[in-house]
Amino acid sequence: MVTGQLRTCPGRSVEVLMPGDPSLDAEIRSAVESVGLPALALRIQPGGETLVNVATIFHTEAPEFRHSTILLGQAVEIVATPQRFTWHHGDGTTQTTSSPGAPYPSTEVTHRYTQVATGLTARVDVGYRVSYRVNGGSSQEIDQLITASGPPTGLDVAEAAPVVVAP
Repeated sequence: MVTGQLRTCPGRSVEVLMPGDPSLDAEIRSAVESVGLPALALRIQPGGETLVNVATIFHTEAPEFRHSTILLGQAVEIVATPQRFTWHHGDGTTQTTSSPGAPYPSTEVTHRYTQVATGLTARVDVGYRVSYRVNGGSSQEIDQLITASGPPTGLDVAEAAPVVVAP
């Protein structure tokens, strides 16, 4: 890692992190990955079971994540903001959005299953935009998103048939 030198008194110096340096970005990325970003829980409506050819709603709660740490003796504040959501429907299809979706009556993020299935596991992976500040300095941003995979959520897809009832 490239660091600067700060003279504190004659003959003594300490390392100073240089914001924006690519090696510092890598160090911050490593620190974020070791701490771990929140894996967001997928919410499905209707929950647990849906029907073939019916819009199934997907959403999650996506709060900003903040963490403070010490790197090379320097105080580093990390902020991770959800930017990209990859919805794994459990049937082999995915959908990517910039929104965490919303519960019913919103239909912002939906999926229509085309076949009956049991025991599907759906999830949402979240790409976080990470920024950091060293010793309260100006905010710097890491170039690439850091992804956290969400836990699996079980889902069954059933088929319904209309029934005509005589009056």
